[in-house]
Amino acid sequence: MSTYRGCMEVNFFGTLEITKTLLPLIRSSKGRIVTVGSPAGEHSFPFLAAYGSSKAALSRVMDTFRHELMPWGVKVSMIQPGSYRTGAHDNKIHWENQHKKLLASLPNELLQEYGEEYISETQSLFLNYGNTASTDFSPVLDSITDAILSENPKVKYYAGKQLWLLYFIGIYLPHSISDNFFKGIFLKNKSMPRALKKQKNHE
Repeated sequence: MSTYRGCMEVNFFGTLEITKTLLPLIRSSKGRIVTVGSPAGEHSFPFLAAYGSSKAALSRVMDTFRHELMPWGVKVSMIQPGSYRTGAHDNKIHWENQHKKLLASLPNELLQEYGEEYISETQSLFLNYGNTASTDFSPVLDSITDAILSENPKVKYYAGKQLWLLYFIGIYLPHSISDNFFKGIFLKNKSMPRALKKQKNHE
């Protein structure tokens, strides 16, 4: 639960607090609000429930602000970046500490059901996926710049190569197809949760 609360504090409540503090100035100047969301807030990515939930909440409140502030001449835009490799990805000490913290905080019953092997492999796969992320942030920076300076900014900016494909599959195709698509990206574990492995051995 601390992970959920931490994500909400930073991605949702933090952004909301700053935005509401500046709203009087934004309204009086007919300014604009530009925030950074995530496709994880619009699609259900495995292992990103806490992060995705916080971004989904942010997306919803910004959509609401867009409607409510329209009479004031305030424009609201959200940047939806693709997969980018940020500084935290290469911080091995950070991820080691996160892994130790997770194992220490899990109830023993839950740790026994999943097994340390499965949990460790999941984190390793997640970090390996990050290695394929782009290091060229120019699409994101260009989107933010346009959202700030354009006379008619877009409501949403999709910043990233082939990001349209993810949205097309996630929104327009049947769940049987989109589920397999996301499984192919996120659920590549070779090991099984310990409890499932025991069940299969007894079948």
